[in-house]
Amino acid sequence: MEFAKVTVLMRATALEIAILTGHLLLYPSGIAAERSAPARPDGSDAPSGAAAGAARALPPDRGPRPVVLLHGFADNRSVFVLLRRVLLRHGRAHVVSLNYSPLTCDLRTAAELLGRQVEAVRARTGHREVDLVGHSLGGLIARYYVQRLGGDVRVRTLVTLGTPHAGTSVARLADAHPLVRQMRPGSEVLRELAGPAPGCRTRFVSFWSDLDRIMVPVETARLDHPDLRTYDVRVSGVGHLALPVHPTVAAGILAALDADGAEGTGGTRGGGTASVA
Repeated sequence: MEFAKVTVLMRATALEIAILTGHLLLYPSGIAAERSAPARPDGSDAPSGAAAGAARALPPDRGPRPVVLLHGFADNRSVFVLLRRVLLRHGRAHVVSLNYSPLTCDLRTAAELLGRQVEAVRARTGHREVDLVGHSLGGLIARYYVQRLGGDVRVRTLVTLGTPHAGTSVARLADAHPLVRQMRPGSEVLRELAGPAPGCRTRFVSFWSDLDRIMVPVETARLDHPDLRTYDVRVSGVGHLALPVHPTVAAGILAALDADGAEGTGGTRGGGTASVA
């Protein structure tokens, strides 16, 4: 049994190293902000590739909602290259990968910027609502926007990947940066998010991994809040960096976005759980 655990850990570690190497090569390509697709006369983006045929004839606010992707600390939109392709291939015609500055010193500032960018996406596409996917710190920024800045009226589903909802002790090892300090257990921001959130409309789906070495303890990436519609998905044998690129997780994200709050998949106030391997 112990040998099996060691084998799984070694495979996950090797995958993390491979992903880190590949991401370092892709990182320069994601430094610049993503160029917005030109707006169509009907108010929606002009998609390209396989998604174009499915979206070409749809009026505003028809078809799948836009998906907005938000990266983690010290990262950029290049982390979502593979997930973006998966979403487009499966009919999500409007997928937007956002950057926020690594010089940002307050999570709340990044959340306000996200809100403005969500408004821009809604204006371009004609959709009243969007879906959000956030990796690590990106999920916490998205949650703050939804829960504290009124974003719940604009966001149908928020998917978080390895996000420190209850804070991570690893952050204590690198807390020179203000954003990192805000991810520590008991930070002011986390206390705000733990406060009452009556009537929040957004559905939350949190993916957490049993081998995530950035989340300490790993269960901190689960979202537990009595006022929120939450659904936790346990991922086995996948590290922190692999969450945005692993095909099994991508399939789970698609299922979460397509569930649209359906009973049994959308979760309830107080939480639901599932697992993928």
